[in-house]
Amino acid sequence: MGIGEIAGLIAAIVFAILAGFLIYPLIRLGKLFDQMAQTIKDTGDHAIPALDEGVTTVKQVNKSLADVNDISQAASTTANNIGALTNLYGSFLGKPIIKIASIFYAIKTTARSFMDAKASKAPAADAAAVDATEPMKEA
Repeated sequence: MGIGEIAGLIAAIVFAILAGFLIYPLIRLGKLFDQMAQTIKDTGDHAIPALDEGVTTVKQVNKSLADVNDISQAASTTANNIGALTNLYGSFLGKPIIKIASIFYAIKTTARSFMDAKASKAPAADAAAVDATEPMKEA
């Protein structure tokens, strides 16, 4: 064996040892890439059902909001109808009732003033009668 062959053999051994040291980090890097690929796959597998559930939830909320909108619209229509009926009854029954009440008030006031006038005239007539009878007693 010559010096060239020994140098070649040493270079080959050094290269084999260097390759051995470099293989370990490459194997670890390969495992890391495998784990990243598995994590991305699992995330995609879990994300798609979650997105589907989110879409379903949003659709149900929109349907519920549409129902609430219909209910509030019906309540508004009912309130408007009740207001219109109140105005109708007020104009239809209110004016005649006010007129009847004013007629009864006028009759009551007239009767009271008539009774007061009659009552105020009666004591004056009784007083005149008493005055007329008193001088006769004295005479």
